[in-house]
Amino acid sequence: MRYVSERRKTEYRSRRRKRRHLRVRKRIEGTPERPRMVVRRSNKHIYVQIVLDPPFSSSIVITGASTLSPELRERIKGMSKTEQAKEVGKLIAERAKAKGITKVVFDRAGYRYHGRVKALAEGAREGGLEF
Repeated sequence: MRYVSERRKTEYRSRRRKRRHLRVRKRIEGTPERPRMVVRRSNKHIYVQIVLDPPFSSSIVITGASTLSPELRERIKGMSKTEQAKEVGKLIAERAKAKGITKVVFDRAGYRYHGRVKALAEGAREGGLEF
């Protein structure tokens, strides 16, 4: 097997994820009735936004949450990243319901539906979001 540097390996992984995301985004669109809930994951944190995709203009962020949100910072200390993601899911559901949103389209942004992404989705469902 050919040696591939760690940097090239991560660049390749990132490129494949972006390609998967573009492929999925061709079919997924946020409407006023069902806005798009998009996930972004880093090694330390997880971010989620609810976005409205109007035709022929840029996307509008309705609300968002992350592990960096002030109301979560103290509560999630000492938790695993998966448990933190579940708490972020519950927070985004709470914020969405406050804005009158109950149904969303889940955009996993090319990430596998596994681990932290799955935990975030389950937390959002527990919080009352439907997708």
